[in-house]
Amino acid sequence: MSDSDSSSSSKPQSATIVTTSETVPPPPSSSSSQAHSSIKSLSSILSTIPSSLSSSPNPSFSLLHDPTISSQISSLLRHPDSGSGDHNLCRWLYETFHSTDPELKLVVHRFIPIIAGVYLFRIAQRKSLAGFEAILLALYAHETTARGGQPITVHVPDLSHPSIYHEPKPSVKNIVTELNLAVISPTLEPHRTMRSTRRARIVGVALELYYSKISQMPVSSKIEFCEFCEFWAGQSNRDNCKDGEEEDHGEKSGGSNDQMEKRIPLQWELLQPTLRILGHCLLGPHTSKEVFDAASSATRRLYERSLHDINAKAILATSSLLRVEKMASDPKNNVDYTEIKMENVISL
Repeated sequence: MSDSDSSSSSKPQSATIVTTSETVPPPPSSSSSQAHSSIKSLSSILSTIPSSLSSSPNPSFSLLHDPTISSQISSLLRHPDSGSGDHNLCRWLYETFHSTDPELKLVVHRFIPIIAGVYLFRIAQRKSLAGFEAILLALYAHETTARGGQPITVHVPDLSHPSIYHEPKPSVKNIVTELNLAVISPTLEPHRTMRSTRRARIVGVALELYYSKISQMPVSSKIEFCEFCEFWAGQSNRDNCKDGEEEDHGEKSGGSNDQMEKRIPLQWELLQPTLRILGHCLLGPHTSKEVFDAASSATRRLYERSLHDINAKAILATSSLLRVEKMASDPKNNVDYTEIKMENVISL
């Protein structure tokens, strides 16, 4: 058989293969099926589910950004009876986080501020919060596995040199000892239970996980986090008093005492990821004015709380963030020095 005959005989075969592949519909993706299954189970918990979720080409993304769904879940998580071991919504969040769809997991990340905020408030009331603790422990276990026993560090430039370009390259032997490494988050140890001595660390790691996904979080989630920061810090007495009233009047009315009860111990394990999240809300790209104002107010509250506790480390961190916030809000500093100005005047 000649080459022309073999080539002519192969053409119908290739055409047949292409035609067959075009006619067979692609199988449904596993992520889409998981999202639809999760929405179906969520419909038995919430009162209303928008019909647009089922017909959405990306149901996980729609579930994350749907305001109706977010409002209902937030209300249920804030309910006085939420957080128990048999709470249906907590079970749904726990199972959703263990799905293999990364976009579906973002739905759980979106509610980390509410879960952590409500949990830290109610833990002093000695109520059963096994549902919240199961979610927080699942987040902690996920981050422990992802880090592989390594801490989160950052290389701090050596200030003894004029610039980072003047630093000598470290040798292979002394690379660990010569680099100026700052530990942002220490090595995580596996924990299966929530204890009082581990609580701040476990919740702080959940906030660190939220920070790692904060660029994908909706605006409402960031604002909720800023609101909880204000409650964690506690309102100042002057905010509880009306015009012309003394601070003692506010205490007699019970307003100041209520705010004191809402204050929680702010260990560094909690405060550090909190300030990192607030820093993103203040200086992150495409930050809305609403998020900026909420983060600015929360930072001031935390600064006042640091002064009240006489916590030098927290005072330095919050005051530095306030200074950066002031610089960011000044229109004179909104200059892009990489842009080339087009002028008609030539300076000699």
